Amino acid sequence: MTTITIDDIRQALRESESERAIKLASTLATDAEVAAQAIFLRGNAHRQLGHWREALNDYLAAAELDPDGPATDAYRHTQEILAFYHHDLYNP
Repeated sequence: MTTITIDDIRQALRESESERAIKLASTLATDAEVAAQAIFLRGNAHRQLGHWREALNDYLAAAELDPDGPATDAYRHTQEILAFYHHDLYNP
């Protein structure tokens, strides 16, 4: 049996294998030492797939485990992306 690492998840994301990254991250999310990183990367995979709600949930969960980690910023940035409103696009 091979051991899954954070780098395996990152590699799957680089190769745009988002579904595989989600599975790998879900496996690691149960290990307390790497849970925040794994959940954050799973959020990135969900974001790549356009699963915004799942991405936000993962970013929030990772931020709760590691408030100083990258998930806090990712959560805020994702909310800003979803809240973007361009007046010219809706008022021709």
